[in-house]
Amino acid sequence: MPPASPSDTRPLTGIALAAAGYCLFSIQDATVKWLVQSYEVPQILFLRSIIIVFVGVAIAHRQGQPPIWKSRNKWALTTRAFLLLVAWLSFYNASRYLGLADLTTMYFGAPVMGVVLSILILKEKVSLVRWCAVSAGFVGVIVAADPSGRADFLPAAMVLFAAFCWAWSTVLIRLINRSESTANQMIATAGLFVVVCGAALPFVWKTPDLTGWGLMLGLGLLSGIAQYLLYEGYRYAPASAIAPVEYTGLVWAFIYGYLLWQDVPKPHVFAGAALIVAASLGLVWWEARAQRLRMA
Repeated sequence: MPPASPSDTRPLTGIALAAAGYCLFSIQDATVKWLVQSYEVPQILFLRSIIIVFVGVAIAHRQGQPPIWKSRNKWALTTRAFLLLVAWLSFYNASRYLGLADLTTMYFGAPVMGVVLSILILKEKVSLVRWCAVSAGFVGVIVAADPSGRADFLPAAMVLFAAFCWAWSTVLIRLINRSESTANQMIATAGLFVVVCGAALPFVWKTPDLTGWGLMLGLGLLSGIAQYLLYEGYRYAPASAIAPVEYTGLVWAFIYGYLLWQDVPKPHVFAGAALIVAASLGLVWWEARAQRLRMA
């Protein structure tokens, strides 16, 4: 799909694409959680990113997009790729030391950070309804996670830093999408991952078994599709509108946790999930109503 103009705004389309992307990202997180018990994060990211590069190249070729080296956004693409690399390394390494409740609660501060950054960087006008949706979703995360105790300072700082990098990267998606193809964004991000993580392979490589190969290669394909859906979502909807949808990833995480590890959430988890879903559905209803009024 060619880059859309800044005026090409279809919030419902963007929200739907982003929601599907976050669903797949939750599967990705579950897969990485499984793999990180046996393999180092750089090795997992290296094999995952190679597949994403091939997916991005295939999409660019199919759509007749100009090659990435002719892009006018090299600096922005590189900056965003670096932010994502740091976010992934920080988050998955911190997960070795923090409980899931603390980890999830702190990381899901990213949508709130995303709304603030969208105002400062993109000069977006965030409506009261969007602010309410973001705030309600964040409260739902706190209720669902029910964090207890105090996390060690360094791992906690790593998660908060990862959340900030992710929030900044999602705002940059909207900025870059004004003149850059989705495929080139995928290639730039995954390409940097391959280079940096590849340099670490001699120190962390562990030859995977058949299951490990299948999970890592499947992870790359899944991540490529998830990235494409998310990037396209930000092409059609403001960053502040999509931010609350990110909270649905927590709901999917509960579902996959039960299916894979028979983890039955406690009542407070269901209460928080209900609040998160209500906030997202409320935003969808509001955007649909606003779109109908614009078309009337």
